[in-house]
Amino acid sequence: MELAAVGKRYGRRERWVLRGVDLAAGPGELVRITGRNGSGKSTLLRLAAGIERPSAGRVVRPGPAAYVPERFPPALPFDAVTYLLRVGRVHGLSAERARRRAGEWLDRFGVADRAGTPLSRLSKGTCQKVAVVQALLPQARVLLLDEAWTGLDPQARAVLDEAAAERAAAGGTVLFVDHDPARLAGLTSAAYLVGGDGAVRPVEDGVREPVPGGPVMEVEVDVPDGSPLPAALPGSPEATALDGTAVRLVVPAAHSDALLRRLLLGRPAVRVLAVRRREEGER
Repeated sequence: MELAAVGKRYGRRERWVLRGVDLAAGPGELVRITGRNGSGKSTLLRLAAGIERPSAGRVVRPGPAAYVPERFPPALPFDAVTYLLRVGRVHGLSAERARRRAGEWLDRFGVADRAGTPLSRLSKGTCQKVAVVQALLPQARVLLLDEAWTGLDPQARAVLDEAAAERAAAGGTVLFVDHDPARLAGLTSAAYLVGGDGAVRPVEDGVREPVPGGPVMEVEVDVPDGSPLPAALPGSPEATALDGTAVRLVVPAAHSDALLRRLLLGRPAVRVLAVRRREEGER
């Protein structure tokens, strides 16, 4: 995913919302986009998604993009699952695969019982979950989240945290905007500040560091064929080799579910030997 010398303005005599933007993010990267309200963060994500065209420069995407907008229009004339099936078909999924993935994600967000409810009758929070699901459904190479956590309950926010980490761990490129400075802390590979003057600047080093303190999880796994574990795992766990082909992974507890899911569903195949919670300061 690359933006090269990208600029955007809405009219030849209007001010430049963005100008001279250079931003690159590769497979497996989680990139935070930050800045004040009205600085141009949403414009940047819409350009990255291909929803808007740049006034200058070029945008290169490695494949299709999926996007959760800042505001989702709930007045569409569909029920939730029909809308998701249509989105899946637009992304090239078969009807069967789109229906299966829609059901899995609705269930994971706890709203499977609302699949047949018209969008116009859903609560704001449930509608936001549908908005998130439509972007997760296609497993796109590029995932763009514009304040996608806003309006979600704490459990759903945690699910979206895991989903974003999983998409990156599977080789996707994820760009996100969120007002919580701790969102996906310890997982982000880069951060950019949209300054409101048209410029987009890299944030200084430190975005890779996990939030200090708090409980951690020790996960001991065995890789029977001796293959190395993926470099980009949720939570950026600290790895220690044990006897034979066993490995101990230590990760902040907030990222343990995403880590286990990635280990159990990904490659190489692993066996989980033990999982232990360790409180802050415990050895």
